[in-house]
Amino acid sequence: MRLRSLLFVPGDRPERFNKAAASGADAIILDLEDSVAPEAKQEARAAVATCLGQSSEVSRLVRINPVDAGCLSADVDAARGADGVVLPKAEGSATIHALVDAWGAACLPILPIATETPAAIFRLGDYATVERHLCGLTWGAEDLPAAIGAAASREADGRYTQPYELVRSLTLFAAHAAGVAAIETVFPALSDDAGLAAYAARGARDGFTGMMAIHPRQVPIINAAFAPSDEALDAARRLLAAAAEAGQGAFRFEGRMVDAPHLKQARALLARAGRPLP
Repeated sequence: MRLRSLLFVPGDRPERFNKAAASGADAIILDLEDSVAPEAKQEARAAVATCLGQSSEVSRLVRINPVDAGCLSADVDAARGADGVVLPKAEGSATIHALVDAWGAACLPILPIATETPAAIFRLGDYATVERHLCGLTWGAEDLPAAIGAAASREADGRYTQPYELVRSLTLFAAHAAGVAAIETVFPALSDDAGLAAYAARGARDGFTGMMAIHPRQVPIINAAFAPSDEALDAARRLLAAAAEAGQGAFRFEGRMVDAPHLKQARALLARAGRPLP
């Protein structure tokens, strides 16, 4: 399942489902949690279940409510036709096992939102032990500051404050340690296309492989940021071809010294773009 761009859509707004699916996002996230008022949860489950009963060329994930919210069984029933489950308030492997146990046989791939409680930060290393159940790992910068009484997670210019930069970095490394997709969190300023482009480009530079979106207009910008350029793909092919010819550990390539980590990076870039290795 490709997870370059993932677009949230409220589960109680079925009139938006088709527009979200047509946005160009690799996946849509039908939300049963924060974007749905408590009195509309059951209506949202019914709408999501109806949507999942129809065919789609776009991957569909369902964000359920936290496993301890008292509605896990109802959420699981609504999400059974999905391609994956987004799990909020995840706190490491114990939360994953709780969902798998509730789901029963053939639990769908899980995308945990892994940083929404203080305890969750100390469980990020757990995900490598349950990677077979995961399709990725992502983080959030909204619930955690609320949980600890912080005034904000960002500076006035939009940059994360130091505690949340740390959380972002730990999530990135936890995803790669587990061998799953590292998904950058949302960019909340809907009208700031330049800011979004810079934010998404930073995520791709740092090693995230995709990003979540909260509006269809954000999707093309995210897709562009996380799609390797033709120039980068050509450079990766040249590097791997040169490595095959050199037949040694470290060698000179286009004016710089390269070795095994550079080759691994080139192979990963081509794999992410679905291109064959030379």
